[in-house]
Amino acid sequence: MTTREDSPTARALLALELLQARPGISAADLAERLAVTDRAARRYIAILREAGVPVESVRGPYGGYRVGRGVRLPPLVFSSSEALGLVMAVLDGHHAAADPSDPVGSALGKLLRALPERVARQASMLRENALTAPDRDAARPDPEIVTTVVDAVAAGRRARLSYRTASGTPLETEVDPWAVVVRNGRWYLLCRAHYVDEVRTFRIDRVTGFETLADRFQSPPDLDPVALLEQHLGSSWEYPTRVVFEAPYAEVSPWVTGPMGRLEPLDAGTRCLLTGSTSNPDMYAGEWLSAIPFPFRVEGGPELRAAVTEVAARMTAAVRL
Repeated sequence: MTTREDSPTARALLALELLQARPGISAADLAERLAVTDRAARRYIAILREAGVPVESVRGPYGGYRVGRGVRLPPLVFSSSEALGLVMAVLDGHHAAADPSDPVGSALGKLLRALPERVARQASMLRENALTAPDRDAARPDPEIVTTVVDAVAAGRRARLSYRTASGTPLETEVDPWAVVVRNGRWYLLCRAHYVDEVRTFRIDRVTGFETLADRFQSPPDLDPVALLEQHLGSSWEYPTRVVFEAPYAEVSPWVTGPMGRLEPLDAGTRCLLTGSTSNPDMYAGEWLSAIPFPFRVEGGPELRAAVTEVAARMTAAVRL
């Protein structure tokens, strides 16, 4: 008796998965992986084509089969673990995954409805019953603005940006949009801002308007968007910070993240200096500095020194008999 796994349809779908995983696979390799004859493998390719899947073939010693581009998307083939992993990834990053009115929730619902019932069952249950607590620090921007910004980055086109700062102050400037970086649930535009002719980062959820212009620009050839964003976030706030660690640079550096500032070796690396800035000295002292397991001395600024003094007093009071 022919089982579901041995049916022509099941083998055709397995052939599609192989085509997607290995573009250019030969008929002989396809037949070997399906454990069938070359003739049978070609028959499964014909079944896919009859179903509207645009399978292309290239002749010659380096030829083979591949899924071409067409007006119809080829069927997606997922295992149960892949479907679950996809839903988990969406839930991790988007707490509206079960909301059909949300763009991500709607797209995920369409995907699950397209999967075989036995594959989609557990993923659908997970989507409906697993809840995520909202990330209070996350701030998701308008998808249409994100699309416009990303298009300008990809095209290397200058733009006119309208922005509202954290204090509510409006700002208008032309920018050279270098990159979009997502960090800790927040979306940032890394760019050169023409009103100051310097590198700036703008939170995209605070962008109120973004108009792509005709002028083009060239990003720096050695641009590392993530590293530059981290460095910039640690050096553009109102309260300066300066901390000397009485420990080797190599041991301290794994504990220091970009927003804390720039760490430099002192005394041939036996000590190190951290310089930067912050908008929240209490958090810098109580969460970041207190987590570093090495002796340090705060040399500035006054706001950070006061915050460290307060943390030290609270910790001392906590163990006082």
